[in-house]
Amino acid sequence: MGEEVSGRKDDSSSVLGQAKGALQEFRQYVYEVKTETKRVSWPGKQEIYGTTVMVILTTFLFGIYFWVCDQSFGYLMRNLLKYLARHG
Repeated sequence: MGEEVSGRKDDSSSVLGQAKGALQEFRQYVYEVKTETKRVSWPGKQEIYGTTVMVILTTFLFGIYFWVCDQSFGYLMRNLLKYLARHG
C-alpha cells in the first residue's frame, strides 16, 4: 500500500481513495435496501386495522390483569404486616 504507481500513490491508501470506497459501499447498501424493500410483502389496511385493535385490547387486558394482581398482593401484604405487628 502507498506504493508509487506511475508517479502517483495508490488510491486505496489515500484518504481520497478511502472516501471513494466508502461512498461506493454506501451506494451498494442503498441499492440493496431498495431491492429488499420491493420484495417485502406489505400488509393491507384490513390486516393493519385488525392487528392494531388486537394490540390495544391486549394492552388493556394485561393492564387490568396486572392491576388486579397488584391490588391483591398489596391487600395480602398489608394484612400480613398488620398481623405480624400485633403478634410479633
